[in-house]
Amino acid sequence: MLRSHATHPSYRPGAPIYTARRLAARPIGDRAPPMAQERRRRWAPLPPRVGLVIICIRVWVLTVPVAGSARGSSPGSAGAAAGCDLFQGRWVADESYPLYDASACPFVPDVFDCRRNGRPDDAYLKFRWSPASCRLPRFDGADFLRRWRGKKVMFVGDSLSMNQWVSLACMLHAAAPAPVRATLTAGEPVSSVRFEDYDLLVVLYHTTFLVDVVQEDVGQVLKLDSMRNANAWLGAHLLVFNTWHWWTYRGSSQVWDYVQDGNRTYRDMDRLTAFSKGLSTWARWVDANVGASKTRVFFQGISPSHYMSKQQEGEAGAAAREPATGGGGGSCLKQTRPLQEATDAAAGVGTTPEQGVVRGVIGAMASPVALLDITALSQLRIDAHPSVYAGPGRDGMDCTHWCIAGLPDAWNQIMYAMLLQQQG
Repeated sequence: MLRSHATHPSYRPGAPIYTARRLAARPIGDRAPPMAQERRRRWAPLPPRVGLVIICIRVWVLTVPVAGSARGSSPGSAGAAAGCDLFQGRWVADESYPLYDASACPFVPDVFDCRRNGRPDDAYLKFRWSPASCRLPRFDGADFLRRWRGKKVMFVGDSLSMNQWVSLACMLHAAAPAPVRATLTAGEPVSSVRFEDYDLLVVLYHTTFLVDVVQEDVGQVLKLDSMRNANAWLGAHLLVFNTWHWWTYRGSSQVWDYVQDGNRTYRDMDRLTAFSKGLSTWARWVDANVGASKTRVFFQGISPSHYMSKQQEGEAGAAAREPATGGGGGSCLKQTRPLQEATDAAAGVGTTPEQGVVRGVIGAMASPVALLDITALSQLRIDAHPSVYAGPGRDGMDCTHWCIAGLPDAWNQIMYAMLLQQQG
């Protein structure tokens, strides 16, 4: 059985993503392991494909336009190819979604498995993203498996990278011919899923800041110009980076005690300044070490949280369980639909300071890094968080991560479309 500790608020950087009991690497084939019935057949392969006749599908559209500045790419990337901005559009209710059954995917950790954890509604699963100026192709997992046969796909970042990694692994698992032969290797900082019939390795490298946090005599030091483990990312054919969430934490949730910039050490630093410096270190490393002819590089944009107040982050109790009242989008508890156009949060969607940092750093790079500019479209999905359904024994409310299946599937669908544009 696998358990994950990557949840908010109890999860902290450095904690193992999964705890794999007995075996670090486990093949997943046509036989479910012991306790499969208790785990709702979570380790069983998907059943053979069967024909589906759709008599009638009721489709309704919730129009939630996003801000017009989100072009979603740096020069050289394909996010806005052919005049199409994949990140402007609307969420459309679609009864053919989700793309897979999470209970049949063996890679979903407890903290993302909202339905298994008792979430009673499923409407949040039945939305697809529809760009305003073009058609977003439905994710074709079989095509992805063929195109990336013999290659390595790597997500590098914090637990929001884990969200996207788990999503892609499940999307591919659903598309692979039965019986699915896949091996999950769970560890820290590296976890991976290998699709044996395609020799495709989908990897998560867990790192909170991309730059280093080092234990020294004075305490934990965030080193803005150091990336000692970056060589582990070389050799991947697709790299998807992410960092931001933990840069803003203070008090007991802050991971580091000091910030080092060059030869100078500070007790604290403006967080956007520190973020910009750290991200610039990453950008220089990519420019110097990653060959654009062999490796596609993406940066997962800023994934939004939905709390009524900053104090709710990491807190439980009655205040965190009140209905949403505005103030940054409200609480995610008991939300069952995307935000309406008239709400303050939807009307206020635009470029945040941290988005500005990301775009500025990527725009100055020599390498063609594609920005997966997910912020605005994700801001509208207040309904898609685990909230109180992040697993038994967890008292906090998680309005930071996302249920699986769910919103991260749309991130991967957009990334797939951008890869198709790049590959022609």
